[in-house]
Amino acid sequence: MKSSIRIASGQGFWGDLQTAPLDQVSKGPLDYIMMDFLAEVTMSIMQKQKRRNPEAGYAKDLIGYIDQILPLCVERKIKIITNGGGANPEACAEAIVHLAEKKGITGLTIGIVSGDDILPRLDALREEGHALANMESGEELEPVKQRILSANVYFGAWPIVEALGLGADIVVTGRTTDTGLTLAPMIHEFGWKADDWDKLASGTVAGHILECGGQASGGNFSGDWRSVPNLAHLGFPIAEAYPNGDVVITKHEKTGGLVSLQTVKEQLLYEIGDPRTYITPDCIADFTTIQLADDGPHRVRMSSVKGKPATEFLKVSMAYLDGYTAIGTVTYCWPDALEKAKAADQIVRTRLAEQGLTFEEIRTEFVGFNSSHGPLAVTHGDCNEVVLRIGVRDHNHKAVESFTKELAPLILTGPPGATGFAGGRPKAKEVVAYWPALIAKGVVRPSVTVRKV
Repeated sequence: MKSSIRIASGQGFWGDLQTAPLDQVSKGPLDYIMMDFLAEVTMSIMQKQKRRNPEAGYAKDLIGYIDQILPLCVERKIKIITNGGGANPEACAEAIVHLAEKKGITGLTIGIVSGDDILPRLDALREEGHALANMESGEELEPVKQRILSANVYFGAWPIVEALGLGADIVVTGRTTDTGLTLAPMIHEFGWKADDWDKLASGTVAGHILECGGQASGGNFSGDWRSVPNLAHLGFPIAEAYPNGDVVITKHEKTGGLVSLQTVKEQLLYEIGDPRTYITPDCIADFTTIQLADDGPHRVRMSSVKGKPATEFLKVSMAYLDGYTAIGTVTYCWPDALEKAKAADQIVRTRLAEQGLTFEEIRTEFVGFNSSHGPLAVTHGDCNEVVLRIGVRDHNHKAVESFTKELAPLILTGPPGATGFAGGRPKAKEVVAYWPALIAKGVVRPSVTVRKV
């Protein structure tokens, strides 16, 4: 057993900082790098890509990153763990195989975790009595069933642990929990058991800290953000994990950013509900038991995390088509910028009403005045410019299309000082809505395979 391991965050979402993966593997010692690409809506995008092309459906950016880091990872024995496989982890793994062969790299083992996609099984599962009702609203699935675009179960760390146990140097998964990407190497290296609830909870909390990339090391910091040095070269966080469950959050030396009690605490509060019951497939972590201590420059030690047994369910993330939307903008300049934008908004609404057009939702924001703070916004003198942003949403595609034709006429038939209308009319786009549900763990089993180069 190793005395400690270092796990780096390389991506916090699909589209994160492009330099982060190479910086992490090149600027200091590591054992693992994890890259998180998935969000709730991401799977629906990837499913649509896969329908158009059976070889697509994964994060294409991932292949570019692996192209950059693979030689160093092989040389330094750094293992890669990522959920960038998305809706097609098999195709993603095959792309990595081709990349390795092109580089002349051999002796590589790629673990593939699949089985999370239950879209083809939805009818059968419902016939077996699995309602898949909305876990937040209690709504029945039937009214939206025919419009579902994706349905994926969240697996936890254990399928990744299995892949690592089979010798995987790279593990590519589908819809795996963000936290599982960090917890898995701790289980693998330290031999933690499935009922080591406190240790599993500690690894889960560490995963929660790493999952948003640079947000734990000074990015998007709501405290004294001016004190964060060299944000242009932000160093992403690293979890230095120990067999007893202690974890030190740090970053590579001579990189930008800040790891402090404040930055770590802020990330701990990100996207959690009841802090005593942070539920994952692997355990339930009690965030109220976390102890943090300053461990030196850019080092925060986390300890004493308590965990409880995992639930008997897995979360199902589904996305479905919920109508259409179109959003457009027009900029109005000083003087009277806000007054002009408000008048333009009323003109559009009047013209829509006179055509008999109604929408499930129509919303206006005045960017530069109230788009951040809404009704709490306060006017401080006359704005230099205000962007009128107006959008509609409806299941009637024709009505949404009609709306898209009403903004351009404002330029010559509305208030003066209109500018910033470029790129043509706004486009009507599909609205993708989220449907969370639960399913018993025994119903869906992960598949773990390996591919050797």
